[in-house]
Amino acid sequence: MIFALLFLGCLVLGVPVFVTLGIPSLYELLTSPIPLSAMAHSLFDGVDKFALLAIPNFVLAGAIMSRAGITGDIINVMRSVVGKAYGGLAMVTILSCMFFAAISGSGPGTVAAIGTLLIPAMKEDGYPKDFAAAVASSGGTLGILLPPSNPMIVYGVLASVSIGDLFLAGLLPGILMGSLLMFTTWILARKNGYRGHPKPFDMRGFLHSLWRAKFSLATPFVVLGGIYGGIFTPVEASVIAVIYALLVGVIIKRTITPSGLWQALSEASTVCGGLIVIMGTAVFFGEFLTLNLIPQKIATSLLSVTSDPIIMLLIIAAILIVLGTFMETLSTVIILTPILLPLVKQLGIDPIHFGILLVVTSEIGFLTPPLGVNLFVACGISGLTIEQVSRRVLPFIATIIAGLLLLLFFPQISLLLPSLK
Repeated sequence: MIFALLFLGCLVLGVPVFVTLGIPSLYELLTSPIPLSAMAHSLFDGVDKFALLAIPNFVLAGAIMSRAGITGDIINVMRSVVGKAYGGLAMVTILSCMFFAAISGSGPGTVAAIGTLLIPAMKEDGYPKDFAAAVASSGGTLGILLPPSNPMIVYGVLASVSIGDLFLAGLLPGILMGSLLMFTTWILARKNGYRGHPKPFDMRGFLHSLWRAKFSLATPFVVLGGIYGGIFTPVEASVIAVIYALLVGVIIKRTITPSGLWQALSEASTVCGGLIVIMGTAVFFGEFLTLNLIPQKIATSLLSVTSDPIIMLLIIAAILIVLGTFMETLSTVIILTPILLPLVKQLGIDPIHFGILLVVTSEIGFLTPPLGVNLFVACGISGLTIEQVSRRVLPFIATIIAGLLLLLFFPQISLLLPSLK
């Protein structure tokens, strides 16, 4: 009981995640006959996971590519395709976010890379600034659904499932969610007359931009093609991504400066350092959850309400959406996976499918205050307040929820590609 109260108390007070996980675990350790050395072993075991090496590498690759001008190449190609469509530049933003998501694995990183270029461009083309910021922040949510995805890597480690299968499972849902967001963008643009300065499709211009961007556009195919082709593992792919980014940025495009490389390294180090602290305490926390039979007690409580897998997933999704407004994505995955996974397995739900649903519910948290990381990034770029952008982002949140329901009722969307291996 005291274990649960300490955890909930820290959570409500907004204490840093690693402290929230560590305090109740330390209390249990001090009041049990378990030697204190167990804490050191657990902290080390939590970070001694080979698959976690992929996260800082993918973040570093995305940061290098952003500073190498690869983002601009991608945007130019997408922009030449759209032509006269209503909301053309806004849909370019979603498309570019989808493409950059296949490089970075980060939601806020995708918003920063794409939004920095396209939010001002949309404003110049006559789009309201709050709409532009809402589109960029919504498109950025695809950064954690399309592979490679940092939350998927963490979930795969904690749930002991194949990260390659999780990446495969995220492809169709990512394309589905991107298509739904583009459709929503088109409807809103047509309703409000957002069209910018329409130009007819120019095949010569398209081919020219395609040729100029050939090395940039090849990036996700090099990385993901190697994983799905069985050439290298996700961790090896993350290293290949860094090498390829350096090759393009330093040798081919010659746009990476020493200061830009230093900034990219600093960004990756910050992500890696925070993750190491959280993962160590998470394993420590998970061991005491198991000792206190908390997953089993939660499973028993929820099963007393219903044993129907669909209804149970709807209940879990609702809980995750609420928690996502207050908790950072990786923290949500780290804390809830050991609690909910036994229940999910007991109901016969595929852990890979559940992992995709967990990531999609986390997408919504990127767009909802008070945490809403994507909103803060978009507001920083646009100079608007959270209140201004939050109103504009509501239709996109409704779209993501609709996509979540489709995935929940039709698990084949997530499981089709992994089943074909």
